[in-house]
Order: sequence, then C-alpha cells, then structure tokens
Amino acid sequence: MGMDPLSTNSDAHFLAPASEDDGAAAAAYSNRQPFLIGVAGGTASGKTTVCNMIIQQLHDHRVVLVNQDSFYRGLTAEEHGHVSEYNFDHPDAFDTEQLLQCVGSLLKCQPVQIPIYDFKLHRRCSDTFRQVNAADVIILEGILVFHDSRVRDLMNMKIFVDTDADVRLARRIRRDTCERGRGVESVLQQYAKFVKPSFDDFILPTKKYADVIIPRGGDNHVAIDLIVQHIHTKLGQHDLTKIYSNVYVIQSTYQETTKHDFVFYADRLIRLVVEHGLGHLPFQEKQVITPTGSVYTGVDFCKKLCGVSIIRSGESMENALRACCKGIKIGKILIHREGDNGKQLIYEKLPKDIAERHVLLLDPILATGNSAVQAIQLLVDKGVPESHIIFLNLISAPEGIHVVCKKYPTLKIVTSEIDDGINDDYRVVPGMGEFGDRYFGTDEDMVFYERPVKTVEVEDM
Repeated sequence: MGMDPLSTNSDAHFLAPASEDDGAAAAAYSNRQPFLIGVAGGTASGKTTVCNMIIQQLHDHRVVLVNQDSFYRGLTAEEHGHVSEYNFDHPDAFDTEQLLQCVGSLLKCQPVQIPIYDFKLHRRCSDTFRQVNAADVIILEGILVFHDSRVRDLMNMKIFVDTDADVRLARRIRRDTCERGRGVESVLQQYAKFVKPSFDDFILPTKKYADVIIPRGGDNHVAIDLIVQHIHTKLGQHDLTKIYSNVYVIQSTYQETTKHDFVFYADRLIRLVVEHGLGHLPFQEKQVITPTGSVYTGVDFCKKLCGVSIIRSGESMENALRACCKGIKIGKILIHREGDNGKQLIYEKLPKDIAERHVLLLDPILATGNSAVQAIQLLVDKGVPESHIIFLNLISAPEGIHVVCKKYPTLKIVTSEIDDGINDDYRVVPGMGEFGDRYFGTDEDMVFYERPVKTVEVEDM
C-alpha cells in the first residue's frame, strides 16, 4: 500500500526467500521465466493484504514480494528541512531507474540487492541491503507501479485493488493514529494536501491498464482465488507460451504406444488439437429447439471456414477436421523440403473464396518453421488476413515457433507439445521420427524409436 513516509516498519516492504547460495539459486531457475505480477491501488486500499493472500495460496511456488516503497529517493538537505511540504505520493519521489534494474535482474533469474529506505530519516541505508534470489513468481506492489510504461511492459499480470475512498481514509486514520502516534488533524491535512490529489492525478488513471480489478481488496476471496488459479495455469505452461500469447499448448497426459497403435493414438491426439483450434474461432449465439420442445441458446461459427493441409503429413489431420466440421472445404499445399530450406512451392489448390474464410492450416510437425512460413505467406498473398489463420500441429520445436510467431504475430498456433529443439538434420528432437511415413505405413525399411504419444485419459470409450 502507499506507505506513509514517517513509517519505520521497513521489514514489511517485501518478503525475501530463505538464504542460499546465489549461484545455485540462479542455476535452479535458469530455465524458468518468472511470472511478474503488478499490484497497484490507492493508499490503504488493501494491496498488501491481497499480496499476502496470493503468496499464501502459492505455497508450492517460490515467491518474492518487492515493494515500490523500497525505492524512495533520499531527500536532499533542503527537502528534509521542509519534509512536511514534500509529496511522497508523486512519481518523482521514486527511483524508477533502480527499480527497473532490480526487476530486470530478477526476471533474468539473477539475485539482486534491494535498497532499504529509512522512513524516519527519509534516506537510503547506505550499508544495508536486502538480498533477493531467483523465484517462480515476483509480485511488485506499490501505489504507482503502473505509472511508468517501462515497468508495466514487464508485467505478466496487472492487478488494481479498488477500494472506496471513504474506507481507505478511515483505514489510514486508524493506522496512523494507532500505529504511528499521529493526530487525526495531521493525518487529515496530509491526506487533503497530497494523498488525495496524487491519487486523482497519478494513481487512479493507471486503473485502465489493469488486467484484473479487485473491488474490496482482501475481502474479495473469489477474485483472489481466480487469480491464483490463473497463475498456477501460467506457471504450468511452456515458457514460449509466456513469450508469445498466440501459442497454445493443450493440457494432457502421457500414454505409451507401440508401432501398431501409433495411428490410433495419433488420430485421438489430432482430434483434440482440432477441437481446441476450433475453440479459437469467432462464434455467435444461436437458439435451437431441443427434442423436448425447449429453447436452448448455443453457439454457431459466424465465419466461413476451410482447412489447408501441407502435403503429405498434413493429410493425416484431414479426417479429424471433417469429423468436427462436416463438408468443410480442404485445400492443399505442397512445398519442397530440402534440409533447412523448405521454401520451394511445388503445388497449391485452394478454395477460390479463401480470402473470405478462416483457415485451419494442418501440419503435424513444426520444425525449422520455413515450410510453415512459405505456406502462411501463400495464404496471406491470397488475401487471407494473418489473424484468420490457425496453425494446428502435434509437435513443435522452439526454433519453429520463434520463426513463425515473429513473422506472423497475430496468427495462432495450437500444438500438443513443444519439444527440446532440432538436430543437425533439422528434425525435431526427441520428436517421433518421420510422421508421414509412420502414419501412412511407409516406414517398413526405416529404423525409428518409440516415444510416448501425448493423449488424454478417458474413463470410458
């Protein structure tokens, strides 16, 4: 919460993890992308309570809470002589550059030393710092953490705690009189002169940047539960889904498969990917009459659709698409693949009105991304908006995701697994070999290994 400058309770500014070797901590988290949450709101709105409740519910993850109040600038001699005239709720009261440096290091999983501010002397403790090591979740809390766009842009989630002004004032009076020995008149004068004007001018306008607005602060248990569930989901995702918001990985379990069962399980997985991809299409409400004569409000796709398979592995996904969308038109694209250069278009046959359709692009493996880029560019050249293309595949390499997402940031990728990478032969590893040969049974003379096929457990078939 907005900390009163006369407070001496510096221990409450943020929570540091247990002490450990800095190098070991950095190594432990070197492959993780920390999840940064910003929590803003007016003074005494309940921000600290919200942060503590989130931390308690994220007990199975390592969390650090960094308070913006730790980054107050030290007062000059002149400012200190007129401290009653100094506005501690103004953006200029904070050292935002150092805040950016510290948060940037934490996001790189590097340990940092957070300054400790002496609220009685209004200056930094020159020889004392608080050590903070790598973490899964970083919570940055303060009245003005949304004010600077450079800080906002680092956040994965932005929460604004919205509490009635009268409630906030009552809390501040109670806190300052009971805990800090101040008179009611002094509290009201400071509130009227600095706190309320700064809230109206600098804090309230940042509410528009929030992803989530929590009315009533820590009393809103439903909102906090939903936020924690969302954080758990994000922490369970592949790091690339945090970098690219247009990449979706379906959640499932693993089952072993033999060579003879490969097609059966592959078809199940393809169906799941197709159904998930259809969920990203625009739809409109539609009323239907049920067999009992009741009126039910369902949904119907509001745009024309078509599929486009990249020959030949992509053809393995056509049956699942037709099973979900009866009579759907399916175009074909054949691209010559030669090592890392998959850019030569050999053949294409697409619906004449494809520019008016949403397109489901089908290819089970995304490796280097070169063939995918060639196919996507052909669709774009035919008039299909980039945002109307959903690329469906089973296994993706990080290299391919980077290539496709950087060139086409509004296209969506739906996959079931992001593997480790590609080898010197430009194949996905660990991968599953040449998918087309395995699926269509033309691999009799090939040597390959078995890997688990990712699928979803069902109780009854």
